Amino acid sequence: MDDVKIDVSLVRRLVASQFPEWKDLPIAPVVPSGWDNRTFHLGKKMLVRLPSASDYALQIEKEQKWLPKLAPFLPLAIPVPLAIGKPEWSYPWRWSIYCWLEGEAAAHSSIANLDEFAASLARFLTALQKVDPMDGPMPGLHSFYRGGSLVVYDQEVRQSIAILADKVDPVAVTKIWEMALQTAWNKPLVWVHGDISLGNLLLKSGQLCAVIDFGQLTLGDPACDLAIYWTLFHGHSRAIFREVLALDQGTWLRARAWALWKALIVAAGSAQSNNVEAANCWRIIDGIIADYRSNPF
Repeated sequence: MDDVKIDVSLVRRLVASQFPEWKDLPIAPVVPSGWDNRTFHLGKKMLVRLPSASDYALQIEKEQKWLPKLAPFLPLAIPVPLAIGKPEWSYPWRWSIYCWLEGEAAAHSSIANLDEFAASLARFLTALQKVDPMDGPMPGLHSFYRGGSLVVYDQEVRQSIAILADKVDPVAVTKIWEMALQTAWNKPLVWVHGDISLGNLLLKSGQLCAVIDFGQLTLGDPACDLAIYWTLFHGHSRAIFREVLALDQGTWLRARAWALWKALIVAAGSAQSNNVEAANCWRIIDGIIADYRSNPF
């Protein structure tokens, strides 16, 4: 993590210097603000997002370029870029101003009907995957290799399994991981959000209304966008999510492995995590193992 102090004072100086037409608008932190980026209200209708480290700064121009092109094809609202800022006042990276999207993150609000939520999210992902991928970004550090091969995280997973060997069934989790590694996305590349999690899904009156934080946007294998099948859904909502997406078995095996990867590295203390991830990692691991034993695919 780069040691950069990001606060209201910095944001006020940046806005006043580069966008003087907005210099008199009130600025306040968005709570919770996020890990990859620090987010601030700019007046009532805009927000400022500043990358918190150099790795995340790779995502700024990508979002500015592609979000306006994707938006017309998607059934839910996504962020609308208004301006891009430049390094200044000791802040070393580009940064963004967006329209403020109304809604509350599903991580901090109640979903009215999980079955409807599952269907709505699946329709959004299906629409995203159908957008023309021409000239889109390929997986890499900017997406933290979302959309790419699970092999990138193979060593990390095996180290986590070794650390947790007395707390998990190492045979089962290794089998789940290796089953996924034996599959691959052999179809045309599709658009991948890269971080479909409750913190990036907005609700109005309990209904899914917007998807935010496209920093890990890429082209590639959509499996990583399906991990929420194991981290949130259960019972009928799982069946709906899977039916609407209508993807092949290998993709679901990789999706399960993506969910397992994140839960394992959080449980092993190998990754920075928020409180929600830390609290849920064992439930997710146990659920994936139970799912494997009852339905190994």
